[in-house]
Amino acid sequence: MSPATPPSIERRDAGFTIIEVLVALAVVAVVIVAIGSVMATNVRGVRSFERHVALMQATRTAMVAAIPPRDQLRQGTSSGQADGYAWTVDVTPLGGNWTVPDSDAAWVPELVRVRVRSPGGATSDIRTVRLMKRAASQ
Repeated sequence: MSPATPPSIERRDAGFTIIEVLVALAVVAVVIVAIGSVMATNVRGVRSFERHVALMQATRTAMVAAIPPRDQLRQGTSSGQADGYAWTVDVTPLGGNWTVPDSDAAWVPELVRVRVRSPGGATSDIRTVRLMKRAASQ
């Protein structure tokens, strides 16, 4: 067996050329730019999602705070503002001004529309139906 001879360090292919180093740096730069672009897009998406969640929380708060229990519900419009979010609640007859003639039902359906506008201008418009006590004069 012959001992292994150490490779010569004076060979021409013993290291990287300046061109190979520049190409490697260019590839690294392109990858870093691509990663930065993806991160920027991700940050914008997260901010948009946070604004949407805040708007939905404000809408939920308006529904809980502004809509009274069904035995106290009355037709009309109410509005307010909380934490910079302006809200409006409209209570109107369901289906317009129709009534059931000669009905002895104690409760009638009412359309409740909750609109909330964020400080940034985004809006939420939620509609639901609630039962309201029939007025004594009907």
